[in-house]
Amino acid sequence: MTFAKSITALTTFALISTAQGFELTSQDIEPGKMMPKAQEYIGFGCEGGNLSPQLAWRAIPAGTKSFALTVFDPDAPTGSGWWHWIAYDIPANVRELPRNAGDTDTDIAPEGMLQHRNDYGATGFGGACPPVGDKAHRYQFKIFALDVESLEIDPQSSAALVGYMIHAHKIDEASLEAKYKR
Repeated sequence: MTFAKSITALTTFALISTAQGFELTSQDIEPGKMMPKAQEYIGFGCEGGNLSPQLAWRAIPAGTKSFALTVFDPDAPTGSGWWHWIAYDIPANVRELPRNAGDTDTDIAPEGMLQHRNDYGATGFGGACPPVGDKAHRYQFKIFALDVESLEIDPQSSAALVGYMIHAHKIDEASLEAKYKR
């Protein structure tokens, strides 16, 4: 095989792999678009529905033993962003979180999934609540394929430690970014 044919074959393989790669989608939010008021927080002056959106993922990487999910606002005026949702130990056979799975008062979340404290100080999903008049904030939804069944995290640990553990066991990640403004 010539060098040019080798490069062409590798490029084609890379394009096919990318097209079939790990992917995160939602029926409730669209990439790059404004989220509906249903995903706005209730509290801190916000009056939304505080519903976590439906999320689904596909093209699962080989070796995946569990998943973790994070929702982060890098535009929050804190100097360090804002964690809206951290869920982990999502079983490897799960491919979707239904709408409102982030509400810890329901039984909607898949069995085995654990939810960590968000930056509102509560466990579970905490919706968007940017300051009134601020630019549209970006909300980064990320699903991580992990090489362990459980992260074995103390519920009192920081979001930074959870992030460290997720990245230490990450096989791959997929993301979806939406916006919100008040």
